[in-house]
Amino acid sequence: QVQLVESGGGLVQPGGSLRLSCAASGSIFTVYDMAWYRQAPGKQRELVATIGTGVKTNYADSVKGRFTISRDNTKNTVYLQMNSLVPEDTAVYYCNARVVDTSYRNREVWGQGTLVTVDS
Repeated sequence: QVQLVESGGGLVQPGGSLRLSCAASGSIFTVYDMAWYRQAPGKQRELVATIGTGVKTNYADSVKGRFTISRDNTKNTVYLQMNSLVPEDTAVYYCNARVVDTSYRNREVWGQGTLVTVDS
């Protein structure tokens, strides 16, 4: 069994910053691609950022220049540094990972979500 545990969400003022963390644990052999998604109130889930096993990253246009995705492969953890936050960033943020477990099965795993609220 593999699971993702997210943390770091909360209430922040416009222009502020937050850092989200997501740690993969369980019967993991290898973690491949990791990503952050978000779902704002009344909207569909959207892809925010992705990162491969190395340094390749991709970002949604709405967050380019403000958000940075990174990972620590020794801890099977992915981060999302969010700067210059605006109210439109308010959403539940979900971590996603593609892994190979210790039984050599490919799996896609989702975190439980962490709420980010940008408001005064």
